[in-house]
Amino acid sequence: MSYEIAPAICPPRRVLMGPGPSDISPRVLSAMAAPTVGHLDPYFLKIMDELQEMLRQVFRTRNQLTLAISGTGSDGMEACVFNLIEPGDKMLVCVNGVFGGRMAEVGRRAGAEVVTIEKPFGEIFTASEVESALKEHQPKLIGIVHAETSTGALQPLEEIAKLAHDHNALILADMVTSLGGLPVEVDEWGIDAVYSGTQKCLSCPPGLAPVTFSPRAVEVMDQRKEPVRSWYVDLSLIRNYWGGSRAYHHTAPINMNYGLHEALRIVLQEGLEARFARHQKNHEALKAGLAAIGIDYAVAEENSLPMLNAVKIPEGVDDKAVRAQLLNQFGIEIGAGLGPMAGKTWRIGLMGEASREANVLSFLAALEQCLAKQGHTLTAGASIAAANKVYAG
Repeated sequence: MSYEIAPAICPPRRVLMGPGPSDISPRVLSAMAAPTVGHLDPYFLKIMDELQEMLRQVFRTRNQLTLAISGTGSDGMEACVFNLIEPGDKMLVCVNGVFGGRMAEVGRRAGAEVVTIEKPFGEIFTASEVESALKEHQPKLIGIVHAETSTGALQPLEEIAKLAHDHNALILADMVTSLGGLPVEVDEWGIDAVYSGTQKCLSCPPGLAPVTFSPRAVEVMDQRKEPVRSWYVDLSLIRNYWGGSRAYHHTAPINMNYGLHEALRIVLQEGLEARFARHQKNHEALKAGLAAIGIDYAVAEENSLPMLNAVKIPEGVDDKAVRAQLLNQFGIEIGAGLGPMAGKTWRIGLMGEASREANVLSFLAALEQCLAKQGHTLTAGASIAAANKVYAG
């Protein structure tokens, strides 16, 4: 009997400068190729302990309940919402992009009475706007996105977290894009629950969701009146696997955890402050280069993320044609706009391993060619000169 066998996997080499996944260090890929052991093997349990401690350092927290959910960032979102919400609880969600909207939908599916406050895509919430909503709705939980991947907007959290506690609410933050790329201060800011992902600034393949919960959040979980509606993300079960009794819950993705372990080692070896400064420097160089060829940001400068640059597509330029040329001719991936920003913006990622001077300069050179083909007026080499001026400064 003959079989139809698919060809061997041989992906093209890309420079991943979209909204994620980001480029991955060879060290991480090598770690993932190490021999698989059992999910209760003493060696793997040691890896889990080390991974938890490194996550605490990156989250800047002492929270005991800090671990990596087996699933992508969306699974981390469900873990946070489903464990903190019981049917009928009121949840306030701040929606100023796709992922705020997604958090609200997860809340509804968890049985929450969800109320939202909304801002146009790309704008952020003021503390007074949030306070008004807290006073009016008195929610058990407020959810907000720290770094909105769909818009490139950075939301300050410290004052909002204090207001949440003043109104006896827990605060949940989406830090999928921010973790490892800009300051995240879980304890100092008073954030009760956080979820993130591995494929952004941590530069690990997608597949795990780092989460952390404050003692206040754990107390709320412990006082639940009914079981979590999702068995898979029920932290009353998962935390017994990650600590304490080591009770079997599910077969963890062993080699993915190897990869995250090595990715966190890379982050901490570089140092958080140095890593944040690198992301900021490359962002500033990119911004200067884009300005020199007439491309503006879609978000106010003071609210722009350094690792996710949402920029306006110049008038008369074909969005899809430019992205296709960047990918097919230069091997560079950037992202399209989402929601009301679709067709109007590009999302240019400078995350983790991809946040490098060489990538910024190569991208600007390639973009100049693409824009010239579209008839966009520019001075050849202007973007590269402007970016180099930032690097030389």
